Amino acid sequence: MADETGIEALIDLMARLPGLGPRSARRAVLVLLKKRAQLMAPLAQSLAEVALAAKDCRVCGNISTSDLCPICQNPARATGEICVVEDVADLWAMERGQVFRGRYHVLGGTLSALDAIGPDELGIPRLAARVTDEGIREVILALNATVDGQTTAHYIADALAGTDAQITTLAQGVPIGGELDYLDDGTIGAALRARRKL
Repeated sequence: MADETGIEALIDLMARLPGLGPRSARRAVLVLLKKRAQLMAPLAQSLAEVALAAKDCRVCGNISTSDLCPICQNPARATGEICVVEDVADLWAMERGQVFRGRYHVLGGTLSALDAIGPDELGIPRLAARVTDEGIREVILALNATVDGQTTAHYIADALAGTDAQITTLAQGVPIGGELDYLDDGTIGAALRARRKL
C-alpha cells in the first residue's frame, strides 16, 4: 500500500474519531470505498456542508447551522427552566430522553485551574444574565458527577444565589435496572443520601 497515501490518510483521520481504532477505521473506510456512490459521496458532501455551516448558538451554545438553534427559536421551550450541561453531547443526551422541555446553557467544560478554565471561559456570567433577563424560575444543574463537575455546580449555585431562580441538580444514584453488587461505592453513597419515601 505504498502509493495509497490518500486512503491511508483517510484511515488515520477516521481512527481519531471516538470509538474507532485503527482496525475499525480501516473496516469503515473499506465499506465507504465499496459503496462510493451510496455512502462515500453523500458523506463527503454532508461533511463539507456542515463544516462550513455549523456554529455555536449565540444564546445557549448548542451546535446549529444558524445563529439561534431550534431549541432557542421554539417559543414553547420558554418554560422558565434552563438546564445547564457541560457539553453539547450532554444536551443531545437530555434531548434523547424527551423529558426536559425547557432551554439549555452549554458550558463547554468545567472549571479547571490547571487548564486555565475559569467562569468567563464557561459563560457563567452570560448564564447569570440569562437567568435575570429571561425571568428563569429554575436552573437545573445537569453536570457530571465528577470532582470538577461538582465544583462547577457549586460555583454556579453561588453565582446565582442573588437571583429568584431555584437551583436544582439531577438525582444521582442507582440506575434503573442496576444491581447494587455492580455499583461503585460513590454511586451507592449518593443513592443512599438521595433516598426518598416510598
